[in-house]
Amino acid sequence: MDKIIPEQAFNKTTPLCDALSAEDLLKDRAAADRALDHYLAPPLDKSRRPGTQPVNIFSVASDLDTEILLANASETLASANAIACDLAFDLEGSQRSVVLGIYQMIELSKLLVDKALDQVDQAYRVNP
Repeated sequence: MDKIIPEQAFNKTTPLCDALSAEDLLKDRAAADRALDHYLAPPLDKSRRPGTQPVNIFSVASDLDTEILLANASETLASANAIACDLAFDLEGSQRSVVLGIYQMIELSKLLVDKALDQVDQAYRVNP
């Protein structure tokens, strides 16, 4: 059975497109781009613009000795280690594997810092 399809169904142009000029379409495109940029583009970080000084929120006192710095780094790594360990046991699958990898890197970093702290302590005992 043949179905009769009206000729208008194959007409790809619509009266709305015919009525809009190229200038109107460019204005609409620019407005759409501005709206998408407003809602989806991240705001510019002023500290990353060329020629500007980076903003430092945290700083370390310059008069601290190496032992104090290493001891604080060791404590910070121990805290991050505990957080990663607790989080790993709450997750499953690939997310758990990622957190366990982070846990292992923290643990290795803590071992390095603790070894450096031991060396500083031994040097201090030899030369008080």
